[in-house]
Amino acid sequence: MTPKNARISESTTDTTPEAGPGSAAGRPFCVRLAVRHSDLDTNGHVRGSAYVDFADHARWACVQEAGVDALEMSRSGLGPVNLETTVRFHRELRAGDEFDVTCVFTYDGADKKTGRVTQEFLRTDGALAATVESVTGLLDLTTRRLMPDPASHWRRLATTPSLLGAD
Repeated sequence: MTPKNARISESTTDTTPEAGPGSAAGRPFCVRLAVRHSDLDTNGHVRGSAYVDFADHARWACVQEAGVDALEMSRSGLGPVNLETTVRFHRELRAGDEFDVTCVFTYDGADKKTGRVTQEFLRTDGALAATVESVTGLLDLTTRRLMPDPASHWRRLATTPSLLGAD
């Protein structure tokens, strides 16, 4: 889900071979967004569900940057799923604030059906505003079951699988 009217700067990645999982040369995928008034709660800071929307948007931006065509993925019978999401709040984000959302994908091994995506929300002053951690998988759209070894499927679908921790 893409937050309506989210302002997005160019994503930043460095795809040199020294890159670690879900990152490049030690820097993870990153997209810049801005808080809209509709993202706020009655306390004047970003409501919890907006963080989940921003995290979803950033993950899809990362998948797209990795060269995955969402329509082609669907045609191949696969779809990404979130099984669990944890949001930790550290500092406020308020109306008009710009912030960066990073994405780092990791997997526990070829025999596992899930992976993790860790995302940091960083204010422009560098302060950590929130952390979102998700347990993810790839769903077989016919059997409605999780696929084993999601990293192997991302390697097949992506032109830059390192952005998805699948190198």
